[in-house]
Amino acid sequence: MQVRSLILELFDEALEASDSKLECEKLEDETVLLNSGLDSLGFAILVARLEEELGFDPFVEMEEAVYPTTFGEFVAIYENRSSKD
Repeated sequence: MQVRSLILELFDEALEASDSKLECEKLEDETVLLNSGLDSLGFAILVARLEEELGFDPFVEMEEAVYPTTFGEFVAIYENRSSKD
């Protein structure tokens, strides 16, 4: 499964697990994460589930902390890390 597809699937799962709803019509690269509807608990769930599925947490591995603003930036962080395996 491609990283983007996995993130989309687990994003929906995190929304449900945190009793949140998508606050935009569709997740697109330009979607601002703070406006997506996923709260901090939901993001924690999403990152933990991604680590379970992919076997890494790119945020833990970073030498300098990076905080993605948009969904596209979030996906790019995972895709870039995944390409190093």
